[in-house]
Amino acid sequence: MAFEIKSVGIIGAGQMGNGIAHVCALAGYDVVLNDLEIDRVKSGLATINGNMVRQVAKGLYSEDDKQSALTRIRGTDQTTDLADVDLLIEAAVEKEEVKRKIFATVCPFLKPETILATNTSSISITRLAASTDRPERFIGIHFMNPVPLMQLVELVRGIATEDDTFELAKLFVTRLGKTYAVAEDFPAFMVNRILLPMINEAIYTLYEGVGSVDAIDTAMRLGANHPMGPLQLADFIGLDTCLSIMQVLHEGLADSKYRPCPLLVKYVEAGWLGRKTQRGFYDYRGEKPVPTR
Repeated sequence: MAFEIKSVGIIGAGQMGNGIAHVCALAGYDVVLNDLEIDRVKSGLATINGNMVRQVAKGLYSEDDKQSALTRIRGTDQTTDLADVDLLIEAAVEKEEVKRKIFATVCPFLKPETILATNTSSISITRLAASTDRPERFIGIHFMNPVPLMQLVELVRGIATEDDTFELAKLFVTRLGKTYAVAEDFPAFMVNRILLPMINEAIYTLYEGVGSVDAIDTAMRLGANHPMGPLQLADFIGLDTCLSIMQVLHEGLADSKYRPCPLLVKYVEAGWLGRKTQRGFYDYRGEKPVPTR
């Protein structure tokens, strides 16, 4: 493979996008972090800096490592600034129409050899690839949240993804110090196909009055040895993202066992999306989280 990935563009400076930018910069890649609004970009850069400061304090990296990585990240709200990247990763909201629009907008500016990737956690790679001008150079690279801490990356090929694209994606993930697992292009892939129905069932358990928020999370932490309870995890992921993934599963697999819990729908309709809005199954506005039910 003559082509080498040296620079990475990331669309979306939120929780996932800034995390991807963080690990790419530390691995030595030049990074362009893009979002629609420059304030989002600035917020993403501030988050990266704060997370790197914590890593230095823990002895994971040196101050020189941090400074070098930060100089490799450039923030922008201009799509045209992505024109020269070798790999473009979309890390926007988990809505297919939004992702398709992003690729339609950015593709005309890119080099013909640029590889396209999506960080989608559930949407068909084949369908997204078909909305671009280069489906053979399109792949799913699904990072786990929080990106700097989580070891796994799911690699998902679309039906048109060429072997060279797949091999370059594997090299990229390996250089980041991550471990990849290859998943087939089915709704929600592997991790979320297993994880989100469990979270949805925990929400049903709350909805049906089987247990309170605290009781359910305590039961799964101590009874199943999970590091955090499923409702706490749902808040961390974002309840809107949880709902989107369950809808993809329900529609894509046509099985009633994937029906999103009405309580999850209600929380999203209320704008209670978890940590990012300070309210979800817990209220985060005080000194410590308080269960909302």
